Amino acid sequence: MIQILKTLFDKYQVPYTDDMLEKLNKYYNIVIEQNKTMNLTRIITKEDFAIKNILDSVLPLKIIPKNATVVDVGTGAGLPGIPLKILRPDIKLTLVDSLQKRIFFLKSVVEIFDFKDVKCLHTRAEDLAKENREVYDVCVSRAVARLNTLCEYCLPLVKIGGIMIAYKSLKAEEEIKEAKNAINILGGKIGNIQTIIIKEENSIRTNIIIEKMKATSKLYPRPRNLPKIKPII
Repeated sequence: MIQILKTLFDKYQVPYTDDMLEKLNKYYNIVIEQNKTMNLTRIITKEDFAIKNILDSVLPLKIIPKNATVVDVGTGAGLPGIPLKILRPDIKLTLVDSLQKRIFFLKSVVEIFDFKDVKCLHTRAEDLAKENREVYDVCVSRAVARLNTLCEYCLPLVKIGGIMIAYKSLKAEEEIKEAKNAINILGGKIGNIQTIIIKEENSIRTNIIIEKMKATSKLYPRPRNLPKIKPII
C-alpha cells in the first residue's frame, strides 16, 4: 500500500511525508479488519482502496485553507475526512454520520492515531445545522446525495466566505445544471470545478467547489428527509 500511495501521490502532485504514508497504510488495515464485522466499504484491495478511497479523498487538499474548520457530512468509514486529516494535521475536523456504530468505529480511529482537534458526531446534517449553523470554513461530502440535495445538507453549515466541496464523478455537469437554483437559494455560487482524469482506472473525478456568498435562510435544511424526497429544483 505504501508504495502504491507514493506512486499515486507523486503522479497527482499530492504532498506527503513518509510518516503520512505509514498512517494511511495503518488506516487501510484498520478499515479492512473492521470491515469483517461491519459494512464500511466494498473496496477492499490495496490498489482499489488507494485509488478510489484515499487518492480520491485528498485530491482537493490544496483547496482547503490553512487551519480550516472542516466538517465531513456522511463520512461513513471516515472518507474523505480521515485521509485529509492525516495529510493536513492543521485542520480542525468534525466527522458526521447518522449511524452510531460507524461513529464508535471513528472514535476508535481517532484514539489510535491520537488525532488532535477531531470530533465524531452521531447526528444528521439537518439536526447539526440547528446548533452549528454557518460555523465551518469548509464542508466536504462524498457519495451522499445528488448535488441539489447535498447543498441543502451542507451549505447551512458553512460560514459566509467559506466553501463546500462536493466529490463527484462523470455526471457532474448534469448535477450542476440541476442544482443551480438550489445553490442560489441556499446562498452559494459555483466556484472552481476541479476535474482530474484518473488513468489507472480510466475514470474522471470532479470536485465541485461552491462558495458561500450569503446567509442561508433558516427554512433550510428542511426536516424529515425532505431534501431527498423533494429536492429544491
